[in-house]
Amino acid sequence: MTTPRYTPLVASLPSTVPFVGPEVQERDRGAPFRARLGANENVFGPSPKALDAMRAEASEIWKYPDASSYDLRHALAAHHGVAPENILVGEGIDGLLGYLARLLIAPGDAVVTSDGAYPTFSYHVAGYGGTLHKVPYRDDHEDLPALIAKAAEVDAKLVYFANPDNPMASWTRGQDVLAALEALPDGTLLLLDEAYIDFAPEGTATPIEIEDPRVIRMRTFSKAYGMAGARVGYAMGTRDLIRSFDKIRNHFGMNRAAQAGALAALADQEYLATTLSRVAQARDEIARIAAANGLTALPSAANFVAVDCGRDATYAKAVLDGLVARGIFVRMPFVAPQNRCIRISCGRPQDIALLAEELPKVLAEIS
Repeated sequence: MTTPRYTPLVASLPSTVPFVGPEVQERDRGAPFRARLGANENVFGPSPKALDAMRAEASEIWKYPDASSYDLRHALAAHHGVAPENILVGEGIDGLLGYLARLLIAPGDAVVTSDGAYPTFSYHVAGYGGTLHKVPYRDDHEDLPALIAKAAEVDAKLVYFANPDNPMASWTRGQDVLAALEALPDGTLLLLDEAYIDFAPEGTATPIEIEDPRVIRMRTFSKAYGMAGARVGYAMGTRDLIRSFDKIRNHFGMNRAAQAGALAALADQEYLATTLSRVAQARDEIARIAAANGLTALPSAANFVAVDCGRDATYAKAVLDGLVARGIFVRMPFVAPQNRCIRISCGRPQDIALLAEELPKVLAEIS
């Protein structure tokens, strides 16, 4: 019997995925979660206007989508004060990361990221044969100057930096990011992942000119806009870089309903403001619950909170396992010393109430 003739690169890769989804965990445990607080989803959901737009578009679903996402790109351009040619819409930031890796990374090319940062980026780089160089966090923050110094050392084509960061929810002032760019080597592109920027304090967004060739920025409708299941993200960069994606992207990857929903969500900034307020309240409540149980909530500029369990990764994993066993889905960072924490997404009042009820029971069990 013959088998497919995989490329040497694919044959060398492990059969892994960056995250094990909550649905997989529910099937494995034979029961649904009572509170879904692990995937940084926006449990408050999208604007009702976005839902209405997607329902209306369902009757047109027999048509292929607009391959250029014309309406959404033009609306995003107006929202950000740039040209439509500076914007690319894609299948969430995850999809855009894959396109960027395909566009820039050949086998052996150097890429720099933080050790413990968003693993999907590393997954895509490995899939195209790039050589990953990792820099440790500093004080629970991604260390941009160290990332840039490493890029100069290894002649990196691409540097990944998330602001705010996942999994720690830490952030860097936009002006500090701009200043750090002065040391970025020629020919190195900074990928600025701004998935959580809507939740961050004023001044976190980097005030960079759209035609600055040193940076590509990525944002999403998955977080603040509550549309994670629709898979809508977008990149902002120079016209030349954005145009280059047309060489390799899936031109019909964005479905019609998702485009319509994102367009309506973007227009409903009033609902977005309500969501941001709810998230802020949930962050404060998670911090209060952590403190009441002798744990420490780290400052957060995202829709989740990293809670320092005060010991090592083994103890943090025991806390996580205890919550999961009680039906509360949470996650934790993968790399020391951040893996002394668990990561809790902002939830509805009833979700947070379950956390408040079950966390002290878990801590009592493992003490």
